[in-house]
Amino acid sequence: MIFDFSLSGLIVIVVSILVGMSIHEASHAYVGLKLGDTTAADEGRVSLNPLRHIDPLTTILLPVVTLVLFHAPILAAKPVPFNPDRVKFEEFGSAMIAAAGPLSNLLLAIAGSILVRNVPFDAFFSNALVTFVEINVLLFIFNLIPIPPLDGSRVLYAFSPEPLQNLMSQIEPFGLIIIFGLVLLGGAGGLLLNVDNAVLRYLL
Repeated sequence: MIFDFSLSGLIVIVVSILVGMSIHEASHAYVGLKLGDTTAADEGRVSLNPLRHIDPLTTILLPVVTLVLFHAPILAAKPVPFNPDRVKFEEFGSAMIAAAGPLSNLLLAIAGSILVRNVPFDAFFSNALVTFVEINVLLFIFNLIPIPPLDGSRVLYAFSPEPLQNLMSQIEPFGLIIIFGLVLLGGAGGLLLNVDNAVLRYLL
């Protein structure tokens, strides 16, 4: 997986990130609303407008740095708020809200791959669609890492015994530092890329 860093390539990357991120975050908010919590909806987060979901540090600066260092964008949008006391099905409802984001990226990647394989676009649009698929697969896999505050941890939390839940709550303030440490120092980055490439081979 090698991204095109020409001007047109960067535009495709940015647009792909914004679309994938916006649908990801709106999916969290929409499922929360359907499960009885209006917190995110009240803040206007059931929206495909990227401006509703952008955090200057983690949405703009972070992917630029990771693109340069790792040739793959890693980013986090503004967290979608929810009130667990208002969500149906308690912890399992919270897990459904968390899972909605990554699953939306997987569905986008599947849709893009179907178009790539079945519609005779010209070279530019075919390459743009491949980039779109690659970005959404990255968002899908990265967000499923089961370390707080990523979505995978919310899913794991619902099925974990209380001691593990307590541990996850304690490490959440340091979660992103732990994740980057594992990626940079522990070889987890290679594992993520292997999983990512396996999914892309299947889709494309």
